[in-house]
Amino acid sequence: MDNEPTRTAAPKGGRTGRAPRSDQSTGLIFAVLAYSLWGLLPLYFILLVPTSAFEVVAWRVLFSLVFCALIITVTRQWRSLVGLLRRPRVVWTMGLAGLLIFINWQTYVFAALSGHVVEAALGYFINPIVTVVLGVLVLQERLRRLQWVAVGVSLLAVVVLTIGYGRLPWISLVLAFSFGFYGLIKKRVGGDVDAVAGLTLETAWLAPIAVIQLVVVGMMSGLTFGTVSPWHTFGLVASGVVTAVPLLFFAAAARRLPLSYLGLIQNFAPLLQFLVGVVILREPMPTERWAGFGLVWLALLILTVDMIATGRAPRRASLEPA
Repeated sequence: MDNEPTRTAAPKGGRTGRAPRSDQSTGLIFAVLAYSLWGLLPLYFILLVPTSAFEVVAWRVLFSLVFCALIITVTRQWRSLVGLLRRPRVVWTMGLAGLLIFINWQTYVFAALSGHVVEAALGYFINPIVTVVLGVLVLQERLRRLQWVAVGVSLLAVVVLTIGYGRLPWISLVLAFSFGFYGLIKKRVGGDVDAVAGLTLETAWLAPIAVIQLVVVGMMSGLTFGTVSPWHTFGLVASGVVTAVPLLFFAAAARRLPLSYLGLIQNFAPLLQFLVGVVILREPMPTERWAGFGLVWLALLILTVDMIATGRAPRRASLEPA
């Protein structure tokens, strides 16, 4: 698509019409919408109380699969999906990606429902650093000096936060590393699998696990689906839409924006999560945690400066949060 805006024909009277938005402006809108929805997800999951995190994630998987099937039907993309199913490497790779995103979703929803939204936000702030580290360990990339400084500052931040929390911030680390490896895997198939097809394959792999999880929850504590209120039931059903829509917005943004723009905008989601945790949910933020977050933000600033100075975005396979 041509990046230059076209102009409408001049109406009578000699006044020109307004030019439609450029691709980059439209992409920016889609990116802000995607990351805003991801940033506000904790509030959505809290509305689903008293449903447990295990039941929420199970329904999220199943209804995401249903919603993706509807999208593929409406857009008539079944032939493309069947083509992907004939490629074992892609199918198995998406299965591994599905397992990682399942761990990510389960940890994230648990954090939202147990009063650890700030710690979850920290995980997505750390994620760019984890991606850089994985580039070194897995892809054998070489880091520039500022990137090494950013990694060192991040490690110091983890130490400070461990002292502040009185334990290792495992929620943050699980979210950061599960999503980091998820992005690494998606990078391998990124050119072959779009957002909807990818989510369809991932949730198809996870559907049996989700069903088993619902059976176990039903036997141990009982399912809440259909027992609380019509709005609560609707909220569980809509979790599939809530999962897929930001991905579609992100896909639309990725087609229109340079990766460097997305790399900068991605911090909008954890920033919103952080504000939700501190301002709305009133989660505690003692001095040690402020110091730890400050170090993480410093590391992100160093990465950003390095990115701008070198004129390229950090190597990221996927910029999609939970």
